[in-house]
Amino acid sequence: MKPLTEQCSEHQKKSAGEMPSEETRTAPGNGVTVNTATTRESPAQQNGIVSSHDVISPVSQSQTEHQPSSSTPAAPAQPPREQWGGKYEFLLSCIGYCVGLGNVWRFPYLCYRNGGGVFLIPYFIMLFFTGMPLFLMELSLGQYGAAGPITVWKCCPLLKGIGIGMLCVSTFVCLYYNVIIAWTFYYLGSSFQSPLPWSCDALHNIPFCGNKTNVTQSPSEVFWNEKVLGVVNSAGLHDPGPVRWPLALCLLAAWIVIFLCMLKGIRSSGKVVYVTATFPYFVLVVLIIRGATLEGSLNGVAFYLTPNWIHLANAQVWNDAASQIFYSLGIGVGGLLSMASYNKFDNNVIRDTLVITIGNCGTSFFAGFAIFSILGHMAWRKGVPVDKVADSGPGLAFVAYPEALALLPGSVFWSILFFSHALYAGSGYTGKTLQCIQFGNMEGICTAVLDEFPQLRSNLKHKTLFLALLCFAFYLMGLLLITDGGIYWFTLIDSFSTSFGLIIITLFMCIGISFFYGVNQFCQDIVDMICRCPPWCTKLLLYFKACWVVFTPFLLTFILTYIFIEMYRTPLHYGTYLYPTWGKALGVCMGAFCCLQILVWAIVARFKKSIRPLNSWRVNNINTTSQEQHVEPQQVEGPFTVNLTEADFTAMNWEAISEA
Repeated sequence: MKPLTEQCSEHQKKSAGEMPSEETRTAPGNGVTVNTATTRESPAQQNGIVSSHDVISPVSQSQTEHQPSSSTPAAPAQPPREQWGGKYEFLLSCIGYCVGLGNVWRFPYLCYRNGGGVFLIPYFIMLFFTGMPLFLMELSLGQYGAAGPITVWKCCPLLKGIGIGMLCVSTFVCLYYNVIIAWTFYYLGSSFQSPLPWSCDALHNIPFCGNKTNVTQSPSEVFWNEKVLGVVNSAGLHDPGPVRWPLALCLLAAWIVIFLCMLKGIRSSGKVVYVTATFPYFVLVVLIIRGATLEGSLNGVAFYLTPNWIHLANAQVWNDAASQIFYSLGIGVGGLLSMASYNKFDNNVIRDTLVITIGNCGTSFFAGFAIFSILGHMAWRKGVPVDKVADSGPGLAFVAYPEALALLPGSVFWSILFFSHALYAGSGYTGKTLQCIQFGNMEGICTAVLDEFPQLRSNLKHKTLFLALLCFAFYLMGLLLITDGGIYWFTLIDSFSTSFGLIIITLFMCIGISFFYGVNQFCQDIVDMICRCPPWCTKLLLYFKACWVVFTPFLLTFILTYIFIEMYRTPLHYGTYLYPTWGKALGVCMGAFCCLQILVWAIVARFKKSIRPLNSWRVNNINTTSQEQHVEPQQVEGPFTVNLTEADFTAMNWEAISEA
């Protein structure tokens, strides 16, 4: 690979030599004028895509021959896409999208479930050889194509099912992620009580705090299991029980917030983003300092950092590491791709990739110290090992963090601050941009639909109705997850929606871009976008290229093989509840449904192409005395530069003839 600066110069010279700034040419034989002016006013034009409005189709040419006096009607202009106000808006929004509840909620309980420190080994392997390369691939695809997760696959129409699969995964994630936000609303409302209802100062918690050791449950565990979830009233998946209406109201509030976020769009006003992007780290530092002063906290930290090598032989550890990287970074669900599609064409995607991925995973590692110091203290109070102190499920953070907050001076104040931040990180308004995880997931779904039906962008009434119906449908489906047994369904969806199905989708995305679209062409596309990048970008592109072609596909294939071999041996449980076979089978069906979209839509694409008649099959019926060479016009469906030739204006079009 040549140095990046030389590639930029050569590409600019080549572009300048081959594509004049403005040229008007006349189609031979019919006098139709074609404007091939090339500008760089929009990402689509910069990407080398020639819009269908710039070239007169053979159908229009045929109509002009029959009606010389009529002019070709102009195609309706597509409503313009929004753009980020600046590169730092997008960067901070992506940090807000990636750094959030996934770091302080999901990473600690996966680490706790998979042996503590040993989980860090597959986690960072997956980061450097799958997370970062795939993150850059999604950002580059969205920014270069200026399109959502479905439309962007015009670069390789056979793989349109990847975009559909992304939307399926995003749908499952949106379904259960807002339940976490509903829990956070509940905790925030409860934080205004003094004393806190999960603290030892509350009278109803005296039985759980009377002894310093040998207590079976902490007050935070009792509050979580009995007051919030009501899981003590359910026997399992088959016994969901009634809807818990306090949580139903919290879930409704969460979806109203998401609806307002989506309706407002990607831009707003203010500078609050600079506060909300840094506030999580301030809270984590406070919790770590407090946790370090507690008795037994070092045992928890030692469990966090000491690897138990036996766990590396478990397929579930590698599966959880991969799914956490994808979940935390937002890979494969369409949110990143959609957010990048609103970027300016020359945004430096390599810089953004490094800052966001390293910052995100560093935050997860940092947050682990806060969680495990508290777990060490809880283990000391109960007199049990650290790995037995709490249920290793999604609620671990909702047990450990409230426990830590209750031990701080001014616990009510800190609890309100912490859960307010959790709402900002999960679903809330953060000033200059709307940087939230659930907003990013919903943006992936909405951008895909709006790109397929662009008329919704310009009609505020229709867009509002579409968003309202979408959020309401998600709310109704989410009611199952806030029943007494809802946590069992929540864990099932969380375990399988971002499992092997998501890995298969990202594997095909990597293979499709590397081998179908072409890894060299893709690298050149990145060079076109970041010509002003420092020379070190060249070496990084070599690293990313090697990952896309070799390391990432190999590692994902290895993990998939390992998962499928060991999946039937690996039990799924929440606390002491062991999931039945039919429950695991239902989870497998969810993952399979997402990845099977690739095959289904590939068959559809091939079938559509196969049933279309070729121009040549009735060529003998079309003026056989003509000496013209009839060439079937090609329909370009990808970000390629189109060079018009004589054949483009003299080609016969069978569809036009058959309609006539």
